Amino acid sequence: MDKHGMLKSYMAYIQLEKNYSEHTVHHYEKDLEDFFLFMEQEGIGELQEVEYLHARNYVTKLYETKLSRTTISRKISSIRSFFRYGSREFGLSEAAFRSLYHPKKEERLPQFFYEEEMEVLFKSVQGEDKLSKRNTALLELLYATGMRVNECVSIRMQDLDRTMHIVKVMGKGRKERYIPYGGFAHDALEHYIEEVRPKLMKKQDHQSLFVNNRGEPVTDRGIRHILNECMKKASANSAIYPHMIRHTFATHLLNNGADMRTVQELLGHSHLSSTQVYTHVTKEHLRKTYLNSHPRA
Repeated sequence: MDKHGMLKSYMAYIQLEKNYSEHTVHHYEKDLEDFFLFMEQEGIGELQEVEYLHARNYVTKLYETKLSRTTISRKISSIRSFFRYGSREFGLSEAAFRSLYHPKKEERLPQFFYEEEMEVLFKSVQGEDKLSKRNTALLELLYATGMRVNECVSIRMQDLDRTMHIVKVMGKGRKERYIPYGGFAHDALEHYIEEVRPKLMKKQDHQSLFVNNRGEPVTDRGIRHILNECMKKASANSAIYPHMIRHTFATHLLNNGADMRTVQELLGHSHLSSTQVYTHVTKEHLRKTYLNSHPRA
């Protein structure tokens, strides 16, 4: 199989089996296509011909284009993951990128909204029209559960236990988890499901929970657009990305006394270390509050 056939197989794997988001899949595909272009420029015809020297030259080229360490790190991860899959499925050697130096990502604390900022965001989606009601339910559920955007777009009507206020989520690696949601999210969802969704559905017939104004399932990109429109209405200068709601969910839980293991389970993190980054956020929040509030700070 040629490299394009392997790429097609790999993209299906990360999308269907690994359950990566549409956003992540797009970036991985672009990363690999860029590497294939580099191969052509270097006269490398087949993936079997790629050696450590080629991998090192490619990373040098990435640094020369002034990309951030985070972006370079992601590109190496994309290619390394592809070669690992190719090794398992097609007997492709993964040695070239396996031994390659992996640049450390810049240490960035997750961005989140303060509780007052979330209130402004919720007010920005208020309205009596159908899409405002849908957006309210969407935002309430994202904040109530901390779920990823690709998990949200995958929710079907039967995944909601509307009596117990619990939603079943399909996470990374096809791992299921159950997340409770509170009264605000419940009320917004009930109104959306009973009054709004049937009107948006029109002649469509599917079980996706959130739909667009044509009755089709909302996509990752659709949610990003909705959140950006919310920010504009809230007159906020900063950009928003969907993971900020997830970061906000985790940070607010820890700030209000939730234990780390519970937050880990709710977020669907395989390792506690992934959740512990939020302790740095809460400590930074405490430090800033202290410095701004203490007379002799």
